[in-house]
Amino acid sequence: MVVRRRRKSRKLRGRTRTMGWGRIGQHRKSGSRGGHGAAGMHKHMWTWVIKYAPTWFGKHGFNPPRIRVGYRPTTINLGELQDLIDKLEAEGALKRENGLVVVDLASMGIHKLLGRGSLRTPAKIIVPLASEQAVRKVEEAGGKVVLIAAGEEGGEEEA
Repeated sequence: MVVRRRRKSRKLRGRTRTMGWGRIGQHRKSGSRGGHGAAGMHKHMWTWVIKYAPTWFGKHGFNPPRIRVGYRPTTINLGELQDLIDKLEAEGALKRENGLVVVDLASMGIHKLLGRGSLRTPAKIIVPLASEQAVRKVEEAGGKVVLIAAGEEGGEEEA
């Protein structure tokens, strides 16, 4: 059984009005707690900070702005797209529309279709951006590319 070292009777000595802390103001205002709010965190409360809030001080990374110099959209090449179509077809997760496989890259978080590689499957590809070479290769394979505005849901523009 654990022994309670600081007994309640030691704090509440005598059950008097002041409980052993004297007559005028001891243990009363914010001076007894070391200041208001976060006062003293780098001074007399430093050991508390180290134990309970070690990340209180200092900088911890940064959130880069979405659009900045050097921003590169998420891209996929036609060869990778063909691999993705094969994988989805094996899982049975492909949608078909007028004999074309429908691949919505925008909902997958891909911003741009690039033209490296080849596409064997005729597909309708929904994407915000596409290179001219990618559009040409998809049309040669018997498919089409539907370009949508980056922020739009329903508005479609065919290329």
